[in-house]
Amino acid sequence: MTAPATDSPTTQRPKVGTELLALRGVTKHFGAVAALTGIDLTVHAGEVVALVGDNGAGKSTLVKVLAGVHAADSGTISFEGQDVRIHSPADAQDLGIATVYQDLALCENLNVVENLFLGQELRPARLDDVSMEVKAWELLRQLSAKIPTVRIPVASLSGGQRQTVAIARSLLGAPKIIILDEPTAALGVAQTAEVLNLVERLRENGHGVIMISHNMADVLAVADTVAVLRLGRNNGFFTVGDVSIEQIIAAITGATDNAVTQRASRRDPATPETEAPPDATTDSTRDATTDAGESDDTASARDDSSSNPTALTSEKE
Repeated sequence: MTAPATDSPTTQRPKVGTELLALRGVTKHFGAVAALTGIDLTVHAGEVVALVGDNGAGKSTLVKVLAGVHAADSGTISFEGQDVRIHSPADAQDLGIATVYQDLALCENLNVVENLFLGQELRPARLDDVSMEVKAWELLRQLSAKIPTVRIPVASLSGGQRQTVAIARSLLGAPKIIILDEPTAALGVAQTAEVLNLVERLRENGHGVIMISHNMADVLAVADTVAVLRLGRNNGFFTVGDVSIEQIIAAITGATDNAVTQRASRRDPATPETEAPPDATTDSTRDATTDAGESDDTASARDDSSSNPTALTSEKE
């Protein structure tokens, strides 16, 4: 019996699986510049880890270390419990780490199938167009993609559909970790929702996802864990659902570690009661004094009139 469909999506996220990737004390220098210092990061199967930070925080460098573009100077990287060394992009692909960069690296003059299999065509003797098209549809169905045909040039696709093609291409090698570099950058509202749905599909299929983003709404929408980098160092790990956007931004900018907050923390927590403004006190005192003065003058005049009836008669005349 088929379960009835519901209009509202479920908010309960699946439990994360086994540990896939673990970084411990990863450091990377470029000359005298320390791009990464003692970075720790853990990604589990079926988990979306959002990597956030300001410009220059080290996010791109960390991605390139995992993708094999740069080799870490020190620290350990373990994949499925085994210590590994990633010296090249081929090493990352062999381990099962795929990266989708922000520029997507698609050829707009080629169609979807040709972009998916560019450089890794199926050719037992010659190009097997039928097998490649069947495989392309399988990959797109895994992501619940909304692409009318795989024979359409990429130039005719929207930004969200192009992101779909790039993510589908990363699935060709059956990776276990997928890194998405700013997947919703420069996309409209509908296209952003489409890409976030893709991230949900990746998690449901058991992939570990590392998503770099500056959009806190997107981060809280799909991520399970938020890892904050600041000045090349870890500056906090947060569980989505237990953190607010303000707390994440404070960790990104370092707002919790500045002169103002330090001065506030040194103050006595017992704050005195709020006093009335000096102007209001002065005005109220002045009004009370004036009222009292008028009452005294009126009473004095009444006493004089009663004791001197001649004066009262002259006034009436």
